[in-house]
Amino acid sequence: MNDAISAMLSKYDCRSADGYINALREILQEVALLGLWRGKFFEKAAFYGGTALRVLYGLNRFSEDMDFSLLRPQKNFDISAYSGFVEDELQAFGFNAVMERKRKTAHSNVESAFLKANTKEHLLIVQTNDAIANAIPNNRTLRIKIEIDTDPPPSFSTETKFLLNPIPFSVRAFSPASLFAGKMHAVLCRSWKNRVKGRDWYDLVWYVGRNIKLDIQHLEARMRQSGHYAQAEPLTAPKLQILLREKIASLDVKAAASDVKRFLGEPFHTNVWSRDFFEAVVQKIAIEPHQGH
Repeated sequence: MNDAISAMLSKYDCRSADGYINALREILQEVALLGLWRGKFFEKAAFYGGTALRVLYGLNRFSEDMDFSLLRPQKNFDISAYSGFVEDELQAFGFNAVMERKRKTAHSNVESAFLKANTKEHLLIVQTNDAIANAIPNNRTLRIKIEIDTDPPPSFSTETKFLLNPIPFSVRAFSPASLFAGKMHAVLCRSWKNRVKGRDWYDLVWYVGRNIKLDIQHLEARMRQSGHYAQAEPLTAPKLQILLREKIASLDVKAAASDVKRFLGEPFHTNVWSRDFFEAVVQKIAIEPHQGH
């Protein structure tokens, strides 16, 4: 195993198949970021979402997908231009993975691709316990979904973050306040269908607990673009509180806690969850004076 990959793996306490798979996924994500950096992807785009929060800002839960936003709208953007950089980087560190663009079946402002690798093969590369690796089916594929918003709503801010492994490199990312706005949009506007995303509520508590302020103007821009806020007046902190209380009133707390469990090393984080708990948390949200993009 490559020394840099070994150093990256050493920060994980892997005791189960899920633990090793989460660690492997995250290592592949970070190597993919390095490949994107080599391809100068971050001159056009910024990293955001749960994986950005995990890799760059220390969120203490695992995240599956990689989300990016172009810095300005570009309808003809094609992620395939960066596939070679990502695949070459992964190959250089011993990983046989491919990045395949997802063909659109309808008009969408989201450009998508999947990073795919054989799970068992790559668990053996990172020297997983033989008993655990051998229990994984030979044909199981580890998939990392990559999405790029090609028509980003305005009023976000970005900053440069640095990673030291597998080699030192930089990543352009949404600022914490703008990341919080994206998460708040998911909390308020994501369609639950048959399954509430407990990860959204976990991350909300994480932001508030670290006193990260909310970029409410970027949140408003996101909500207007998605059709969830159409009032003539700007979105204000009191209006946000009303929307949050309405969302909490319909929240299935038990289902939310169940959803997030597999992403946590310590599931007891959710023992205190209740509607009263979330109502107390959202009252502590602070608004950031707007800086703009």
